[in-house]
Amino acid sequence: MILKHREFPLTIEKLEALLLRLPLKHPKIPIIIEDLKKRMAGYRGEEAIDYYLSFLEEKDYYIFHDIRLKGKNHYFQIDTLILTRKIAIIIEVKNISGTIYFDPIFKQLIQTKDQTEKAYQYPLIQLERQESQLKEWLVNNNLKEMKITSIVVISNPSTVIRSSPDDQIIHHKVIRKENLPAKIIQLEKSINSPDIEEKELKKISRKLLKKHTNADFSILARFKINESEILNGVICSSCNYLPLIRVKANWHCPKCNRKDKQAHIQAIKEYKLLVKPTISNAEMRYFLNITSPAIANRLLKSMNLRYTGSNKDRVYQLD
Repeated sequence: MILKHREFPLTIEKLEALLLRLPLKHPKIPIIIEDLKKRMAGYRGEEAIDYYLSFLEEKDYYIFHDIRLKGKNHYFQIDTLILTRKIAIIIEVKNISGTIYFDPIFKQLIQTKDQTEKAYQYPLIQLERQESQLKEWLVNNNLKEMKITSIVVISNPSTVIRSSPDDQIIHHKVIRKENLPAKIIQLEKSINSPDIEEKELKKISRKLLKKHTNADFSILARFKINESEILNGVICSSCNYLPLIRVKANWHCPKCNRKDKQAHIQAIKEYKLLVKPTISNAEMRYFLNITSPAIANRLLKSMNLRYTGSNKDRVYQLD
């Protein structure tokens, strides 16, 4: 059963909002687009294994997608973690097209595409680290020790996988997505130790869900972009024109003539993604390009936001 579902990545939402609100000729746009493409490919690759996981007997497998835990010194994130009464399986999904070669000498993954080579982090090193971190996390949380293993799943069906003929580790650890159910069952059957009790497995599962922490960070700081570089105003949902004009309780688009009473809500969501999770009346007026404190107050009240403070000092929580 799926105990933690896969969520659309917050980082992708932030990147999309950032691209919407940067000037067209901003010098950071190419690297932001490249980062967005890479993350979207990764997310689609992770989604691609869900169909094959559905072939597993639901009651026998506890599945956690995108679980992020605090280790001794660092957070670590696992694409998919599967718990059974015999074993914990860490799954790392790679959605890389072209031909990929696992280089065991220099510990790198080499992609060849359109006659160009590109090196990536060696997945097996990452998995070794995650196995160690998960084992340590179980101990630090006073939980039952489990056998832990890991696999790399290549989600792109057209990818050509190559490795050294005598590299048995790669042959054992790297699979295609359609082989995933059979591989999980094989790994489970390879364990001879006694099963973990069901109540212990449920205890570990509850602790995983309780200790999971979503990653949050400033996208502006990551790309070294100042808040003053962000374009203010409400964006038209039909033609992306910026800024819309406030006319008689409506947002009016001068380009396509669309009228929308609720267009400010998306703008406030983008403010939260790019700037911070709280907003004041003055900050809202500045970001939406409106001058009236009364109008800003009505818009804030209409969104039923929690707030602290009173009158001029009031700050709203963008939940």
